[in-house]
Amino acid sequence: MSKQEALYDVHQEHAEWISKLNFYKDDIKIFNTRLEEIASKNNGEEVLAEVERFQNQFIIQKNNIDEIAHIITLDEVELQNEVKANPVAVDHRKVGDQSEHRDLVATFEKNFTELRAEYNKFSAKWM
Repeated sequence: MSKQEALYDVHQEHAEWISKLNFYKDDIKIFNTRLEEIASKNNGEEVLAEVERFQNQFIIQKNNIDEIAHIITLDEVELQNEVKANPVAVDHRKVGDQSEHRDLVATFEKNFTELRAEYNKFSAKWM
């Protein structure tokens, strides 16, 4: 039998994850703006190749953010439907474990943190 969690706690966790994902999306926008600056000031082949690599990585990470946010949103809709179908004792109700989603978000954050560190090193060198 899978672990059960309080419905309200799961809802709060979803909200926290969506907030984090939106923050990472904002980071990507800022990083892309800086990449444009770096590319405009440095037209060396090595620099432009790294700029392109980071641009591609940011596209991939933005897609990952969108996919994870979609999964979380679908799960949140299920929670809302559950509450609408049976609004009695909502604050005591349990739902399925969110460990799979938790792992998905944690893995994304780990990968994004590593990419951010690489990017910051690169941008510090060329800004």
